[in-house]
Amino acid sequence: MNKIKGLVLVAIVAIGLNVHAVTQAPVNKTQINLENPMQTQTRNYMSVNPLDLVARPNFYLNKYVKIKGKFDKFSTLGLDYKPAYRSSEDYISFLIQRPDVTDHNIPLSEMKIFLNRKVVEKYIDLNSGDEIEFSGKVFSDALGDVWIDVDKFSVLVSKPKAKAEK
Repeated sequence: MNKIKGLVLVAIVAIGLNVHAVTQAPVNKTQINLENPMQTQTRNYMSVNPLDLVARPNFYLNKYVKIKGKFDKFSTLGLDYKPAYRSSEDYISFLIQRPDVTDHNIPLSEMKIFLNRKVVEKYIDLNSGDEIEFSGKVFSDALGDVWIDVDKFSVLVSKPKAKAEK
């Protein structure tokens, strides 16, 4: 009988301590900017070499990355693919050039990079070889490839435009 009373007493104390710990735990409060309720929280993007990213897509899954590279072209690569779905009505994908090949322009097709079509309109004049930087979230590793939703996009260096001959 004393063992049962002892176990009940231990259980009551344990529950009491657990309730105290839960009520004393710090609370994470999300502050909402009332002037701009859609404002996103500041994210920490890790700078990543594109070849490291495609070598280990599962390591970077659900992480925020920042990449510098040479723009290759806008594309429809990866759009409307069900396991990592991004609608071709809302997004366009783009490719960067492989940084390990310098004597040819070869796209890094193992990286599926998606940008909202409204943003793309601002960069329609990009040329192959322009240096860009983009940040986003690796949202899938379907097919063993890297799939990225771009949050931020900027042109670092534009190649001079070739003058039209008369």
